[in-house]
Amino acid sequence: MEFLDLVKAAILGIVEGLTEFLPISSTGHLIVASSLLRFTGDKVATFEIAIQTGAMFAVIWEYRIRLLATVTGILRERRAQRFALNVSIAFAPAVIFGLALGSLIKAHLFHAVPVAIAFIVGGLIILWVERRHHRAFGERDLQGARISRVETVDDMSPLDALKIGVAQCAALIPGTSRSGATIIGGMLFGLSRKAATEFSFYLAIPTLIGAGIYSMWKQRDQFVAADAATFAVGLIFAFAAALLCIRWLIRYLATHDFTVFAWYRIAFGAVILWTAYAGWVDWVR
Repeated sequence: MEFLDLVKAAILGIVEGLTEFLPISSTGHLIVASSLLRFTGDKVATFEIAIQTGAMFAVIWEYRIRLLATVTGILRERRAQRFALNVSIAFAPAVIFGLALGSLIKAHLFHAVPVAIAFIVGGLIILWVERRHHRAFGERDLQGARISRVETVDDMSPLDALKIGVAQCAALIPGTSRSGATIIGGMLFGLSRKAATEFSFYLAIPTLIGAGIYSMWKQRDQFVAADAATFAVGLIFAFAAALLCIRWLIRYLATHDFTVFAWYRIAFGAVILWTAYAGWVDWVR
């Protein structure tokens, strides 16, 4: 283990934490960042998935009261049972499609140029959804008016959860964004911006835990005890950065939409494509 590897792990942890819950793709940013840092390989790819667990712990900490109430009330409270059922239903499609297509996607799409294309396409989709939303509701959605069929997470039906779960499957394509797919998908399916964002946070818990454990188990033969420090550093920095990001995003969405993230995605993807085309950056992934 080298000190430089710990620094790189810390940088990637910060990148993961700051991008996991924004609609800009944490996986895409990690692929680009690790390529620039020359921190690549199968072990690093597993590391990038594993440190998502740090971001997940930030959600657990931020929503610990709601989650504890769900756990303690699961046997007797209908609200807790419905919440747990909806999260479980939304999680299921990612398991099915992830197991079926994960290896194929990882072999062909975990590279900077496909990620850049997904960045741009995702940005255009966000712009379309936001324009559609504003045409329908104007500024009322940023002023607290009731405009959506589903205003809170507790208003969601199992069918709503299934739709969002299917939307989350788009995030199997690196550069798409798990949070972007679930939030924007939720808005298309009738959820308020606040409800879609909050449910995306909750859905991250089983999704990121499952992906991290599965990836670590599959690659378990590659790791040695010396790798523990690198993973620990990545997890800690991912947790801290994600906690800051979640709290900022909640405040931001009280008065803003996702348009700025769409333009960021398009610009970021265009830069990657241009540097690759011009040969300015040798993207190693």
